[in-house]
Amino acid sequence: MTSRSGCATAVIVVLLIALIALVVWLAPDIRARLNPLGEARETLEREVGELLHPTPTIRPSPATIVREVQSLSRLETVVYTVEKVITAESGQGALAFLFGDKLLLVAHGQVIAGVDLGKVQEKDVTVTADDRVVLTLPPAEVFVVRLDNEKTFVYDRETGVFGLKPDLETAARQAAEQEILRAALADGILETADRNARSFLEGFIKGFGFQEVVFVRATPAPPPPTMPVTVVPLTPTP
Repeated sequence: MTSRSGCATAVIVVLLIALIALVVWLAPDIRARLNPLGEARETLEREVGELLHPTPTIRPSPATIVREVQSLSRLETVVYTVEKVITAESGQGALAFLFGDKLLLVAHGQVIAGVDLGKVQEKDVTVTADDRVVLTLPPAEVFVVRLDNEKTFVYDRETGVFGLKPDLETAARQAAEQEILRAALADGILETADRNARSFLEGFIKGFGFQEVVFVRATPAPPPPTMPVTVVPLTPTP
């Protein structure tokens, strides 16, 4: 009896081991069969969750865009470097050897232009339903006209016995600034400044997630006033 009982126990142990091995071997297949059901359940739960708790779509209002644009303030978009040769003279004529004064000034200067974004108002920005921003951009303007004192110098000066005029060089420098400004305007500095500003702002605004930026041309600013010039510019240097 003891021998038969031991054999039965051994058989049961072997069967249990075989059953466990079979379960382990079939486990991946069982998981594979159940996985689609689990994924379907997760998808359904996610969709129901989105319906009950939809993710809000955040879109900046025109006022937000205006504040962000205005924070850029005066956007300098182009710098022109110009060199001009100016001649200034006084007391010329038959008595020039006594009262005459004449100088040749080589002027080197810069003109900086851009767009004053501080002028953008909320009425200048429109956000459409198809993710477009329509922006009325202020006209480009000249911000700075200045001479480089280190590179500007008097090349030659002819002075009569009593003809030295201390303010003649000052007048020549003022005229040089105006000539440098005229040269930059004639070369299209304002058009370049406007084009560069639009290119920069397009990328800046698209960073908010908008698909397109449409610019509306604003009324051009009046040309900057010029000072009266009492000296004559020579032919510009190459």
